[in-house]
Amino acid sequence: MTNLEQQVLTQVQAIIGNEEQVIGRRGILIPLKKALISEADIRVVIDTVSADPALAAHLLLRSNTAQAAGVISAKSRSVKDALIRLGQVNIYRYAFSFYLKERLDELSEPYKKLVQGYWALNEKIATDCIALLREENDIGVGTKIDADEMQTLALFSVFGQVIALTAFAYLNAELSRPVSLKVLKSLIDKQQQQLSLEAFSSLGLDEDLREEFLIAHNLRQTQNPDSPGLVLRRVLSKRGLLINPL
Repeated sequence: MTNLEQQVLTQVQAIIGNEEQVIGRRGILIPLKKALISEADIRVVIDTVSADPALAAHLLLRSNTAQAAGVISAKSRSVKDALIRLGQVNIYRYAFSFYLKERLDELSEPYKKLVQGYWALNEKIATDCIALLREENDIGVGTKIDADEMQTLALFSVFGQVIALTAFAYLNAELSRPVSLKVLKSLIDKQQQQLSLEAFSSLGLDEDLREEFLIAHNLRQTQNPDSPGLVLRRVLSKRGLLINPL
């Protein structure tokens, strides 16, 4: 690693460690996390989510994605239905990804276009994973994998790249002489695993998500046949996106 790469890596890591800077709008996310951790009454969770109509609509939409794909039979008719079905872990993961996406849309160019490309890739991977679950269910070899857990995991498939690019955009905005994107590409290529794990830790995401991410990228093995990470691993391998290729 060159001196410049090491310097940029250190600065990017410092920004990744600043949850407020990375996630941006957190007025709903913080009380939502507290309510979920304390296992508050569902009415409290509903009221918290409903304080942001855009988030409420997003969670209702997400809760019906698996149903629309034929993996789940029951459709959520209301925000209450959606939140009850999703469960606390998936509610928070979806909410986090929603606010992160909002933050990404605020980036300046060329970072906005680049990070939106990564996000679109996440969405395609999630769609592929849900389709794979349906295919296996249709032929009678389905697992007990929760469709929303599968989808939320897939939305973090290239989390390290998304967060590193976001941090790099903030860093360059503060510099009188911006650093070339080639430097960031080199860092992502060499430090993707480290950057991803630091992002999971710094941004307060659940341990299960981190573990399944490691399984998905062939960085950890499991004997659990119902691991969503194993399904995601197959999709990522097909796309040539594994951190540790098979």
